[in-house]
Amino acid sequence: MDTIAPESFLELISKRSRILLEASQYLSTHAVQSDLLTRPLLGDILSHASQIEELLDAYGARNNQQWQPFRSLVATIKLYSNVGCELVHIQRALSAYQLLPLQRDFGRATEQTLDYTCRILAEATAHILAKATELNIPIPTGMDPHRYEEHLPPGRLEQNLATRKSETVAKTVTLLATAFLNLAAESKPTLPSGDVGPEEYEEYLKASITEERLRSLEFRFHNLQSLYDTNVSKTETEDLDPDLSVLRGHISVVMHLLRVATEFAHYYERHIQRKQQVSGGYNDPEPLLRHLMNYAVSFAGNYLASAELLCQNMLKKYTEIGTIEVTVPQYRGFHVRPSTLVSKLVLHYGSQVKMELDGEYYDAASPLELFRANEKINAQKRRWLAEEILRLQLVPDRLRDDQDIRGMIHTVVMTLAETSKLIIYEHPLTLKDNLPRRESRLMEQVTDEIARLQAHGKIDIGTNLKIRFIGDKRVLADIKLLADCGYGEDNFGNNIPLPEGLAYLRK
Repeated sequence: MDTIAPESFLELISKRSRILLEASQYLSTHAVQSDLLTRPLLGDILSHASQIEELLDAYGARNNQQWQPFRSLVATIKLYSNVGCELVHIQRALSAYQLLPLQRDFGRATEQTLDYTCRILAEATAHILAKATELNIPIPTGMDPHRYEEHLPPGRLEQNLATRKSETVAKTVTLLATAFLNLAAESKPTLPSGDVGPEEYEEYLKASITEERLRSLEFRFHNLQSLYDTNVSKTETEDLDPDLSVLRGHISVVMHLLRVATEFAHYYERHIQRKQQVSGGYNDPEPLLRHLMNYAVSFAGNYLASAELLCQNMLKKYTEIGTIEVTVPQYRGFHVRPSTLVSKLVLHYGSQVKMELDGEYYDAASPLELFRANEKINAQKRRWLAEEILRLQLVPDRLRDDQDIRGMIHTVVMTLAETSKLIIYEHPLTLKDNLPRRESRLMEQVTDEIARLQAHGKIDIGTNLKIRFIGDKRVLADIKLLADCGYGEDNFGNNIPLPEGLAYLRK
């Protein structure tokens, strides 16, 4: 492509940047305090900075020595004005969010981060005015000094829109609460709820707090808010259940905090780490990372954690009870790993789920309760195997004169393994020494030795024994998913990956 004449490009940018420079002039001289950072001012700056950045990029300013610093200043102003819009929104919406109380003062912390954002914008706009003068871009004069003032009368409009009736609200609420709980569990490594010291910044930035990760989380919370507004907002159910508005407030505030966090992370990764600027307080990483970690990220984590109990109680309130039948874990039944995973899954939702076997009930939220079921499971396995041995006529009425009992039991065990009725974990398999020869009770000796081998973990009985779970249908769906993937183990007890739908169990 042909190179544009410098005077033509200067004329274009001068014309297009007039409103941004007017707003910059106002901000750099007036907005020394965050309460002067009004939405009309931020809206003008964000809109025109976005347009100019796109125009500069279209002409290749990123790679032009003369215009790259101007373009970088425009990008800084765009980013921090967007952060300012989010913070002003949070500040104005705090009373409507109905947020659960925290130990830290969120309103004060928001004000402090807005003050920081205001200082950066004031400095960056002063720099862009100086750069514009250097580039011979005219600085507009004669702007109305009251143009960006914002006088907001108190009160709200009358809430007179009719409520809707919806037959699917209960299902949507359980979907929302479930998705919130899953996102909360998945987000914990990314969103620590406590303060992060400067010595920990680098570790978090390398491991989990990245622009890509934060943007992905923000997108998912945006989808959650959209789901609420489409299906729950202005319904009779929302009017009758005040907890729903509280949940909506937490979804919304986390989404806005993640937007702030994403912008701060973007600026750190794109501008500070790559050293695209040369001077100015907006290139000091310490205050930027402090507000990223201990405001945006920390409060997002706090509000996620504070609403978990709310969601669990909501699931109980809107629970649909169901029953599923799944196979018992193949490897040693409900030993440590499968019991822990089932318990963790149930506790994640906060719903009551029972496991039932032969008329006896076990609390699925307790690993110890599930361990207790193993005694009955193993007894059932042994009864089934004894029936199979009899059916297949593997044990003779009496031993031949040239036959010893150890050899006969070994043959029975190998035959059962070959027909997939036993799984052998020890090779070579060692039987008990000095087995007595009691020809009239051969079957009893065989089953006793198999029981001993099973108790010592040398073999297991490969039956497809079924067990029932009763409780919240959503929890049961995840238990079935867990059972379908072998409770996270193969037949030999080796760990296998859990499906994506159970990602929260990995935390």
